[in-house]
Amino acid sequence: MKRPSDHPPVAAPRVGVMLVNLGTPQAPTAAAVRTYLAEFLSDPRVVEIPRAVWLPILHGIILRTRPAKSAHAYAQVWTADGSPLAAITQAQAQDLQGRMGDTVMVDWAMRYGAPSIPDVLGRMKAAGCERILVAPLYPQYSGATTASVIDRLGEGLGAMRWQPAIRTLPPYYDDPAHIEALWADISAQLRGLAFVPQVLLLSFHGMPERTLHLGDPYHCQCRKTARLLGEELAREFPGLRVETSFQSRFGRAKWLEPSTEDTLARLAREGVGRVAIAAPGFSADCVETLEELAIRGREVFEEAGGPYQGKKDYAVLECLNAGADGMAMLEALVRRELMGWV
Repeated sequence: MKRPSDHPPVAAPRVGVMLVNLGTPQAPTAAAVRTYLAEFLSDPRVVEIPRAVWLPILHGIILRTRPAKSAHAYAQVWTADGSPLAAITQAQAQDLQGRMGDTVMVDWAMRYGAPSIPDVLGRMKAAGCERILVAPLYPQYSGATTASVIDRLGEGLGAMRWQPAIRTLPPYYDDPAHIEALWADISAQLRGLAFVPQVLLLSFHGMPERTLHLGDPYHCQCRKTARLLGEELAREFPGLRVETSFQSRFGRAKWLEPSTEDTLARLAREGVGRVAIAAPGFSADCVETLEELAIRGREVFEEAGGPYQGKKDYAVLECLNAGADGMAMLEALVRRELMGWV
């Protein structure tokens, strides 16, 4: 049948891969951070408090006080390319596109902020992607991260008349490819330090403790990542002590323990003078690693007591980012999930 002359153009069918990370404000300003936090902290997956109780607190107190403080943190890590998280996620997408070739379209989105999941979903569908793998870049599953991405994806799909077929990348916290990538990358960075660490602290993003009791697997998956990674590192660094902690506490509720700040202070008091930190729950460096760990964490460690006082060695290792080890892992995971499509 001949296509009518007024028929809109139809793109050739393609397979797409959408990388998704958490999100970032559009600028290191109080106004931009307020917009970002309003979306982030309004998500019932992130703050599991009844809306009638939480929203007056959010809009009446938190969004009036926290944006300026957070903007200062973002300003300390902002780059010429903008937000580190956005720039790295874009670089990961570009690198993966080169690895996958023309048969696959790779794009990236943020759960909060821009580019949004619905916008990127629409763009990929318009480009002919009838099958899309959505890949949340969270190694460990949590309702506040992975599930929230799927929620937002559902909202985007709900607005589409002609939907693409969808697959989602499972959590890869204990995947051999992930552990190997972490081991190779962290080992190389440890060898490159100007000092030999006594302790490697594996810092994961924190969550309220109640999420664990409600059945969220995040804590257990973080612990397994840490255990498997520690076992691999012990082969080359048998004298290195590996500990696990959780950062980014917020509010008065009890969070997963031990906290990173408390652990750094304890290590200093115990006489540990050489510490390295890695963040194997983050796929890309962001304000939590570049400011919270690298700047504020150093202050906590150096100002804590102990025999070394301020004469302490401290290093925060880079995340996998768009490095060779991390990208080889991501390519392997994506190719496995695309089997039958590509």
